Amino acid sequence: MRFVITGEWSRNRLLQTIVALYCLYVAGLWLTNALLYFNKMGLTPASVVEYYLGSEEKFLPARSYQGLLEVSHFHLFAMGMLLLVLTHLVLFVPLSGRVKAWLVALPFLSALLEEGAGWLVRFVSPGFALFKIAGFLLLQGSLAALVGISLWAVFSGSQRHYGTRPPGGTPVG
Repeated sequence: MRFVITGEWSRNRLLQTIVALYCLYVAGLWLTNALLYFNKMGLTPASVVEYYLGSEEKFLPARSYQGLLEVSHFHLFAMGMLLLVLTHLVLFVPLSGRVKAWLVALPFLSALLEEGAGWLVRFVSPGFALFKIAGFLLLQGSLAALVGISLWAVFSGSQRHYGTRPPGGTPVG
């Protein structure tokens, strides 16, 4: 953590490489997440409902309780770890506290929304399909923002000003 606060991560090539490679992996996750989503359903409520409730015309079975439970079990852990690391990096970026709060809260909330909406569509009401779509779009957007901001902070040297006071303002960190 000292490397981030002191600004050393903009001068330490190994730290820059680690963050850049991590962001590359997250970009791969981002891409495969989108490909998996669009392979199963689209951005229409009807496609989401069909995926979770099945379709007799297309011989698609409804998602089972066991299947949803297994997917949720893995996703909740993996997304939690991913977001823990990404949002942790944002804490050291020279942005206002309000922006940081949004950059931390939105990814976690959108991941929970995306995961929970499938359960709601399957077992409560097809009307929750819009929540699944919103959760997916918000999660993808917030992951892209976190990766972009992390790369910007590492390579721009912006975190050298962490904790300093901008002219007439409150500390940035």
